[in-house]
Amino acid sequence: MAMRDPKAIRALAHPVRLDLLELLVAISPATAAQCGRVLGVSQASCSFHLRQLEKYGFVEDAGPGDDKRERRWRVVDRRLAVSTVGLDPLAVQEFSRVALHREADRVLQYLDHIAAEPEHWRSAAGGLATTLPMTADEAAEVKKGWQALLAPYEARAEANDFRPQSGQRYVRYFLAATPLPADFDPRKGSDEPEA
Repeated sequence: MAMRDPKAIRALAHPVRLDLLELLVAISPATAAQCGRVLGVSQASCSFHLRQLEKYGFVEDAGPGDDKRERRWRVVDRRLAVSTVGLDPLAVQEFSRVALHREADRVLQYLDHIAAEPEHWRSAAGGLATTLPMTADEAAEVKKGWQALLAPYEARAEANDFRPQSGQRYVRYFLAATPLPADFDPRKGSDEPEA
């Protein structure tokens, strides 16, 4: 699902809604109570945010559960892509801030518990960072390459209903291409003698 509606993207700019979407990708269908227990959020709060997500087409009613009392929810499409091209910069900024804070929190939480991780997971995880001179077209090419690299793993996950198989864990990948200011030059002042 490609999302380009600025109102829908603004509706996503809430950490609980992003958490709910991500959770439902893994465990759909689920009730608000189930989601609340996993996320540590009240059932009432989950119900409210799920209704908001439904309003904008992110989730839908999955019918009653076994006890017929609680409404179950499922994601409409497990492959949500948010396009910010041509949108109001303030809506983009609002959504991007929430999304980035969530990603940074995840990295920090992982670091808080890294000592308990097995060595093979510690060596497989972690970040990659570099600063390179590139054109916008080259940066877009890297992004497409990243998507192509993950595509077979996404297809396999979808075939397994996004449930981990033996030896697998959920692993979060986050690519951020951040153009630095146009006048940024790390070489500026490098020829000056040290004081």
